[in-house]
Amino acid sequence: MPAKDTGTEELIKSTAKKLFFKEGKLHATTQDIADAAGMNRSAVHYYFRTRNQLIALVFAESMQALSLLLGNVMSAKMPFRKKIQGLIDVFTNEMMEYPFQEVFLVTEINTTGQDLVTKIDVGPVSSFLNEIEKEMQLGTIEKTDPKHFLINLFSLLSYPIMMSPIYRQFFGMNEQQFDELIAERRELIMRTMFK
Repeated sequence: MPAKDTGTEELIKSTAKKLFFKEGKLHATTQDIADAAGMNRSAVHYYFRTRNQLIALVFAESMQALSLLLGNVMSAKMPFRKKIQGLIDVFTNEMMEYPFQEVFLVTEINTTGQDLVTKIDVGPVSSFLNEIEKEMQLGTIEKTDPKHFLINLFSLLSYPIMMSPIYRQFFGMNEQQFDELIAERRELIMRTMFK
């Protein structure tokens, strides 16, 4: 049996990622993916056997990459306020590049189940929660359960982007105008999170 071409495999994954994350085609079929990649459907099946296997791999790689990006900022040796700005920048840049990634990840977790997130490294989050607690003791942020601080931060970041089609319609904005609005939120979120 001939060895599989890793270039073709990567093309299929990157095409699926583009359809799912950039274009919001969460229900793209293997035929849709094959057409977008410029190949036939049997090639997709040769590399991934089923659409579910392809989705599971795209999910795992994307969740791992996002967790790594955020974990690197959480564990970086820098002042707390700079870390929050770094998290906002990383998350916003990622979401602007792939506006439907969060929707895809949440949809897959809810469809396939919690076992999809068992491989996330929670080490950076645990130590970051301790840092949040210290900042609360210093009085730079409101005292509450540190988990609420982190949930609030990520909610302020992800919800507007996940709901962007509705918000663009509500506000009569095109994509560029909405992107500018999201860019403005970076500073707004900083002001919201700190006293």
